[in-house]
Amino acid sequence: MSPTGTKSAQNEAGNLPCHRSLTITYQEAPDTRQRSVVEHTKSMEVTVVPPTEVQTHVADVAVDTKSHPLPPMRYYQARSGWQILDLGELWRFRELIWAFGFRDLKVRYRQTVVGLAWALIQPLMTVVVFGILISWLHGTASDGHVPYVVTSLCGMVPWQFFAAATSQATLSIALNSNLIKKVYFPRVILPLSAFVPASVDFLVAFGMLAAVMAFYGIFPGWGVMFLPLLMITTVAVSFTFALWLSALNGIYRDVQFAVPFALQLGMMICPVVYETSAVVPDQWQGLYYLNPMAGLLQCYRAALLGSSMPAIGSLALSAFAMFVLLITGMAYFRRMERFFADVA
Repeated sequence: MSPTGTKSAQNEAGNLPCHRSLTITYQEAPDTRQRSVVEHTKSMEVTVVPPTEVQTHVADVAVDTKSHPLPPMRYYQARSGWQILDLGELWRFRELIWAFGFRDLKVRYRQTVVGLAWALIQPLMTVVVFGILISWLHGTASDGHVPYVVTSLCGMVPWQFFAAATSQATLSIALNSNLIKKVYFPRVILPLSAFVPASVDFLVAFGMLAAVMAFYGIFPGWGVMFLPLLMITTVAVSFTFALWLSALNGIYRDVQFAVPFALQLGMMICPVVYETSAVVPDQWQGLYYLNPMAGLLQCYRAALLGSSMPAIGSLALSAFAMFVLLITGMAYFRRMERFFADVA
């Protein structure tokens, strides 16, 4: 198509003197067959605005920008050095924790027959199996003050929460690798979201524990006031392990194979299905309680059943070690999260 015809420029009546109207007419040239009739005629109206008016509009925009300043731009880039988690940024994205958490909860119990009842069946059947095994071996796993099913459930219910939250948080980075590559959000939300389904299971299982205690006529004393503090401490200990293991598994996938074995071994080391006083000698209990979960599980029994408390010195040393691991875990996760999208 080639432009043929006339070009005329004229001022339209009633318009501002600074506007100009330009009319351009295009006609198609005849093709190779020498058509005698022009088939297409196109016209286009173009309004030309002088530079002075453009500058005026730009000035108006500049004045409006000054009167309504734009919010500061946020630039996300690779961070240098060791930094702990940005709690302010985590608070802005807090809705994602619940979104990812309830998504995992729905996926876990999708197409199941009993649903949340698995949170009751797993700890109860584990306690029954260990009770039968210990009775066959003519051993003792409790001091005899309370029935074995009660004292073992006091250790099994918080341990199930710790194991579920830690194992799911370890896999959170690897399972959401496609999402990490596409959109930005604080990566620590992924291991944090693993605590939502674990918390739901914990509450259901704890209700079963309360029912079993009431069935045997066992009611907690004033020590039950420390139960919320124990729950918060359990979440903090689990989150500490979740930070380290999820960051390591994001880079080295061998971790996801070692964690289930470590949790099974930890169940034997920690007083989950037995009481410390019935198995560990008195002279070794101070060293034994340096294990954070060992002291925590015994504190649950002390709060609910009135058992003996661990040594304060051992608990303080264990709490200090976990605090150091928590701070260093936050810094390590923040440093390694820049590589998650590259190795995912």
